[in-house]
Amino acid sequence: MPLSPDALFGAANTLAAVGWLLLAVAPATGGWAPALRRISGMALPLVFAVAYVVLLALNWGPGGFSSLAQVEELFKVRELLLAGWLHYLAFDLFVGGWIAERAARLQIPFWLLLPILALTFMFGPAGLLAYALLRAVWRRRAAGPAAPAAA
Repeated sequence: MPLSPDALFGAANTLAAVGWLLLAVAPATGGWAPALRRISGMALPLVFAVAYVVLLALNWGPGGFSSLAQVEELFKVRELLLAGWLHYLAFDLFVGGWIAERAARLQIPFWLLLPILALTFMFGPAGLLAYALLRAVWRRRAAGPAAPAAA
């Protein structure tokens, strides 16, 4: 028996919360951190992607992406509205995993990253912007003071 849109919505939100929790605890797990980042940032978004594609394939109807009115028409179908939500869950979690992976490579302390992950969880693009700013500051700091200009 297929899941109702409401049941799938609840299951997807729970799964996304697990993914974000894994990202939040990844540094505390030592050697497990890279695997947890891959699960959160790649495996779970792929699960959402499969559900998204299935919902689109089974429920496509009137509407489209050429105007706001067409998008509104699409989202009048609950299953397509759910597909839109899965789109957000997939990409925000993917971006969160990407941020955590890049920050680990740059050795950015996790306490600086946690608020950015929380921001990405709640407001995806704002978290990405915050990470870009942190990364720029971190790289400038790591490069040290600029050499004096030659005379």
